Amino acid sequence: MQASRTLLSKQTMAVVARQPACFVHHGDHGNWGNTNIAVVFSGCGWWDGTDVHEGVYTMYHLSRNGARFQMFAPNQQQMHVMDPMKKQPSSGENRNMMMESARFSHGQGMMQMQDLSKLDVNSFDAVIFPGGHGIIKNLSTFAKDGKDCKLQGDVDKVLKDFHRSRKPIGLASMASVLACRVLPSIEVTMGYEKDENTRWGNWPHTNMVQAVKSMGARHNVREPYEAFVDEKNKVVSTPSFMWETEYHYHYIFDGIGNMVKHVMRMSTK
Repeated sequence: MQASRTLLSKQTMAVVARQPACFVHHGDHGNWGNTNIAVVFSGCGWWDGTDVHEGVYTMYHLSRNGARFQMFAPNQQQMHVMDPMKKQPSSGENRNMMMESARFSHGQGMMQMQDLSKLDVNSFDAVIFPGGHGIIKNLSTFAKDGKDCKLQGDVDKVLKDFHRSRKPIGLASMASVLACRVLPSIEVTMGYEKDENTRWGNWPHTNMVQAVKSMGARHNVREPYEAFVDEKNKVVSTPSFMWETEYHYHYIFDGIGNMVKHVMRMSTK
């Protein structure tokens, strides 16, 4: 018995000795840390900020593909606070976009939420805007002014700076509105152009598609799990929760994954 244990111990040690000291994941597009991405939030929650799923899926796919990322949000009050159960504004409440967006952060140092006014295009390879109603309420006046909306000052500057620097811009769901308003003749997808109900879901926000077309953008029909790439302008978009579904969130997950991969691909050129 003792001899058997000794033999087993030697065999086990031999196996362990052959293993690397640590396992380093290099992602699908290169080594860790080669790409540095800015992610811009507008609060926390689909109805009055950044959609939680879109924000988290974006960070997951960035991590999975070997990118570093820094989170930003405007240090300003949001338009209003929504009761997500009643889907109505809560009276008497005021919240700061940056503080609400900090609910996405996990850790300290570079993982803390930063003031969007401090985002320097020279420090990043690309920028991504997850969606949610904060896009049209906090980062722009689209909820009030439609196609004639104005963008929050720092958002306007960030989009123009990245576009001018030929660095990729990633957009999920409603975020395409921002880029279409200030960048000339870009191409995006926000999903379908008509609300085609199916047993899988429906498209209740097609009025935004017509709005971006009136801004001069070209719209391309895509499924929720797809991304559209405007190679000329280095703009990548995905429908995400422009599509409403009760159960099929994996389609949203896959669409954001495709958007992130193309952003990272173009950021290395």
